[in-house]
Amino acid sequence: MATILVIAARDDWPTDRVVSVLTNRGARVFRMDTADFPQQTVLAGRIDTHRGWSGGLANAHRAVELSDIEAVYFRAPHQFRLADGMSEPERRFAAAQARAGFGGVISALDARWVNHPAAMTRAEYKPIQLATARECGLAIPPTLVTNDPTAVRAFAEDVPGPIICKPVASPVFIEGTELKTVYARRLSPHDLVDLRGIDTTAHLFQAWIEKAYEVRLTIAGDRLLAAEIHAGSARGHEDWRSDYGSLTYRRTDAPSDIADGVRCLMDRLGLRFAAVDFVVSPSSAWTFLEANPCGQWDWIQGATGLPIAEAIADELQGVAT
Repeated sequence: MATILVIAARDDWPTDRVVSVLTNRGARVFRMDTADFPQQTVLAGRIDTHRGWSGGLANAHRAVELSDIEAVYFRAPHQFRLADGMSEPERRFAAAQARAGFGGVISALDARWVNHPAAMTRAEYKPIQLATARECGLAIPPTLVTNDPTAVRAFAEDVPGPIICKPVASPVFIEGTELKTVYARRLSPHDLVDLRGIDTTAHLFQAWIEKAYEVRLTIAGDRLLAAEIHAGSARGHEDWRSDYGSLTYRRTDAPSDIADGVRCLMDRLGLRFAAVDFVVSPSSAWTFLEANPCGQWDWIQGATGLPIAEAIADELQGVAT
């Protein structure tokens, strides 16, 4: 029986919403977290000259044949959970085998992917996103990636107006037991005098783009679902993620040239889902900031009613829109 495989963290609310839509439509769903492998989920995959991958996945409650999997929803699962008692070298070896074995078999499935992990891995590099967006005709801010303080000062002198600094990769990290987020920040003249710490790793700097508001454009398959994000505080205006309580939202539509550019971007990155962020200037010009192939969207659907979960489910089921 045709099955949709869902690989995501057990406590991921957006995935819960997609699974609810699918099951309400009568779809057969096999949900798991990669943390379930190898202790709670068994994989048996076989391939030979005469046929492709066969075998299946099974846990204590359900089983699915690999040949029955018609679509895969892959969204931020946890790390493989290995048996206790291993030495650290043994754990590293076993984790590598799990990635290559389980990950390799699942990645080889001929299915509709939202998104394929190989495409997601490549698309998460912001320098690739920016280059691809530029090639697709989208405006991007002047950007510098560096660990050289001298290059930062030269960049600040070269671009008009202020510059911002933000992480090149995920802005979230754990220190002790506390979850922390590094937000985008405008640099003051004093900051440019004292750039200690820049040489410790890569940093991303961009020209500050004057904004009337921002747009979160969520793409699922061929559907573009856009919402304006209006910040009601100075902190939120600098980085809206830093002050969710000040935000208001409004549905909108992407201009045709932006829609064409985004579809080009998605095609070149090999993605079927992404959360794309734009700055919209007072003159209504859209500037691309980034595309997150595993971006959050549940709160936008809750605030605006945009049918994002339904659009993801449509893509997984191959429903034409």
